[in-house]
Amino acid sequence: MWKKFIPAFEWLTNYKRDDLSGDISAGLIVAIMLIPQGMAYAMLAGLDPVIGLYTSTIPLVVYALFGTSRQLAVGPVAMVSLLVLSGVSTLTEPGTAEYISFVLLLMLMVGLIQMLLGVLKLGFLVNFLSHAVISGFTSAAAIIIGLSQLKDLTGVHYEAGKSEVFLLIAEAIKRFTEINPITFIIGLISILLLVVFKKYFKKIPGPIVVVAFSILAVYGFKLYEYGVSIVGVVPKGLPGISIPAFNLDSVIALLPIALTITFVGFMESIAMAKAIAAKEKYKINANQELIGLGLANVSGSFFSAYPVTGGFSRSAVNYQSGARTPLASMITAVLIMLTLLFFTDLFYYLPKAVLAAIIMVAVYSLIDFGEAKQLFKINRADGWTWFITFGSTLVLGIQKGIFIGIVFSLIVYVSKNAYPHIAELGFIPDREVYRNIERYPNAKDDPEVMIFRVDSDLFFANMSFIEDKLCERIAVKPTTKYIIMDFSGVNSMDAVSIHSLEEMMNTCKKGTTFLFAEIKGPVMDVLKKAGWHTKYRENIHYLSIDQALKAIGKTG
Repeated sequence: MWKKFIPAFEWLTNYKRDDLSGDISAGLIVAIMLIPQGMAYAMLAGLDPVIGLYTSTIPLVVYALFGTSRQLAVGPVAMVSLLVLSGVSTLTEPGTAEYISFVLLLMLMVGLIQMLLGVLKLGFLVNFLSHAVISGFTSAAAIIIGLSQLKDLTGVHYEAGKSEVFLLIAEAIKRFTEINPITFIIGLISILLLVVFKKYFKKIPGPIVVVAFSILAVYGFKLYEYGVSIVGVVPKGLPGISIPAFNLDSVIALLPIALTITFVGFMESIAMAKAIAAKEKYKINANQELIGLGLANVSGSFFSAYPVTGGFSRSAVNYQSGARTPLASMITAVLIMLTLLFFTDLFYYLPKAVLAAIIMVAVYSLIDFGEAKQLFKINRADGWTWFITFGSTLVLGIQKGIFIGIVFSLIVYVSKNAYPHIAELGFIPDREVYRNIERYPNAKDDPEVMIFRVDSDLFFANMSFIEDKLCERIAVKPTTKYIIMDFSGVNSMDAVSIHSLEEMMNTCKKGTTFLFAEIKGPVMDVLKKAGWHTKYRENIHYLSIDQALKAIGKTG
């Protein structure tokens, strides 16, 4: 029973000693990677760098106990960090006590929403975020994230907001002469080294190497005296208890961004969790994942953290480094706690340009124009969904961009169903099958019989279109006496569609007999409830088109 509610009991009671070395190795490597990343992402979220370390402690342990993925590395990520900044900065100034209070409340809200979705088994709702929307949004957000780091990379305080992409680019070009050359060189060298380590020396933790050398360089050459901005004092000690300031006005103001973080964060998390689970041949419970992430966020809101989710890059590193169980994440959390207790002084001279470089390199891989090209090639509607989401996110900002993308994707989905594919079928003698006469001109077509197939569920929004198409075909083929409706592509019907179908049978052409073939069980159940089993008993029971043709004295 306990294993159902706390998945950790499953792997703890069956833990193998052989897994320990891999878990320790992965826990250490991810901790080394997460320390600079966590600090960088906290700055991206408009928070003090130490909050990134706080976020990498308690939430990791809680997810390890309640999540179902054995290798997912939970913690601060770039996308969620930007969402936090874009949502909370509209309410108050980043860096203030009120800002931190809003962030804590936001984390609590995200956690509670995730838990509620998990308990109610509503994980399927995330499927309404189409791949095209997520890809377009992620690519645009990655550009926004990268450009938002120009301030720390160049040492120039720009007036344009971090989400005002085009204004920021214009201002950066205009104020090019104000760039601090030493800061800029540190940033460029850091980017170059991170790329080299990522491409050619994958087993070496590039971020920690760059952090270590940059700290030594700034301290040794006293570069902070030349305008190089450094992190400064990082508070020592574990995070204290924090109580989110709960009030209704704040909840209402934060709800849109909380929902966005919930869905976008869960999409990133579940995608990576499922990918690793497929390789390791175990199952992921999406609803339990929501509960695990929800509890991680709820707990973090009481320990000075900000919203977390599973990250792509860290999870990949965790898995490739040998992680076998969630114990690896617990080890990561413990190592970061030790860092908070004893080693925060080491980060005093860390240049902010290095943290900016870490963020830029991390998010560069999220920009995927190749995906847009592929989507346009396969399905133009998906391609336009990507483009509109990408463009609106860049121009209008994070929250409006993803909202517009979701709305557009839903419009595309509804339009596809409102104008379904419809085919008039004919018989191909040499293959003994029925196919679309437009695609197969050699298909045999009886002048008195029209075989009509709808490749869609029937509901109120598409019945008018179907009726128009059928009546158009009857007008072109006035000798029609029988219409056989092939329902092999219909999986469901609503009450309005049944009523519309009855009207269509009476209005398209007087004296025409309708027969229905290949009606599926769930559809037949609905028709029986509508009384069709009595009204049209002889017309709806045909298991195939051939049976319907035989009943009227015809053959294929």
